Amino acid sequence: MKNLYSFIFYGALVFLTIGACKEKTQNKADNSMEVANNKETTVSGLSYNAFVDTLNNIPVKLYVLKNKNGVEAAFTNYGQRLVSLMVPDKNGALTDVVLGFPTLEEYTSGKGRFFGAMVGRYGNRIGGAAFTIDGTRYELVKNNGENHLHGGNVGFESVVWEVVSASDNHISFQRTSPDMEEGYPGNLKVKVDYTLDDDNALRIDYTATTDKKTHVNLTHHSYFNLKGAGNGNVQDHLLYINADGYTPVDEGLIPLGHIEEVAGSPFDFKTPKTIGQDVDSEHEQIKLGGGYDHNFVINTSSADAEGISLAARVTEPASGRVMEVFTNEPGVQFYGGNFMDNLSGKQNKVYEFRGALCLETQHYPNSPNQDNFPSTLLAPGDTYKSVCIYKFSATP
Repeated sequence: MKNLYSFIFYGALVFLTIGACKEKTQNKADNSMEVANNKETTVSGLSYNAFVDTLNNIPVKLYVLKNKNGVEAAFTNYGQRLVSLMVPDKNGALTDVVLGFPTLEEYTSGKGRFFGAMVGRYGNRIGGAAFTIDGTRYELVKNNGENHLHGGNVGFESVVWEVVSASDNHISFQRTSPDMEEGYPGNLKVKVDYTLDDDNALRIDYTATTDKKTHVNLTHHSYFNLKGAGNGNVQDHLLYINADGYTPVDEGLIPLGHIEEVAGSPFDFKTPKTIGQDVDSEHEQIKLGGGYDHNFVINTSSADAEGISLAARVTEPASGRVMEVFTNEPGVQFYGGNFMDNLSGKQNKVYEFRGALCLETQHYPNSPNQDNFPSTLLAPGDTYKSVCIYKFSATP
């Protein structure tokens, strides 16, 4: 009997030890970044305390990634937002190049709704806010006139994500979007990993699975200004887009369903030119978008073994900062800040009209309703995988 009691005692001890280790691992995501930083503010000047809260019974806070070059990326798990990104210029001076706000409250209030956010279930627009799968029509939330934009009224940018793990240069978020959320079928399990390497590249890996056929198109929506957030507009930035074609749109910015050549049009960025050169052109598509707000069809002939191609390159001449965008997606949405309207942001700086640009790697807008576009349909048993890389460097 004594041996039996001993067996039970030590068995319980082992069980408790395993449980404690498991709990320690689960808490690592919450604690490791705080221990590593052990500061009240980030390099960019953000207050950690300004991002601490509990929303829908989930803790919200600020997480910071760093590399050996001093590059710093700060995230909140509210909407997976990239709140700040410090990158060096040609002289090594660090500047915050993404627009955003200094408090969590400003994000939860809806100010600059998509600034720095992870967007889903479907980044960009779906015409008529509906699609049909196997004969069943699914009505989505109409939040962009008669159309559906960026996942609906409560998209992935407006929910709190669980932090699975976090370290000095990596953070992983996950969430299950329930069946029929914003009208989408299927319980969609989403995991997103961000890795900051020592080559100053911020890599985003998206994966998702579903228990019912559904459409998925995830993307990242940071607003970039390589002169620094709030330091004027981006019209002098030089832009190269690795695309021979783009998808023209109607007055609701829904693709017409065909690909048009960029040659001879304001959409030709195959040779780098300033964003402002043709932004006020009389071209019909420029007028419809109020400037650039279009999907470009990426040339994939030089894709690497992982299927990743260069989508775009942006250069800011004065600072020498360069941002290259790589992806395995077939398209990239170039948005030139046409709807920006003098928002007050970090450091009390004003974000002016066309004060930033977005390069959102993605499948084409309205793909669920266009059979000739690459499909965004995800079926049970399959895994959605998407990669986006923002790589920074500087020219002399």
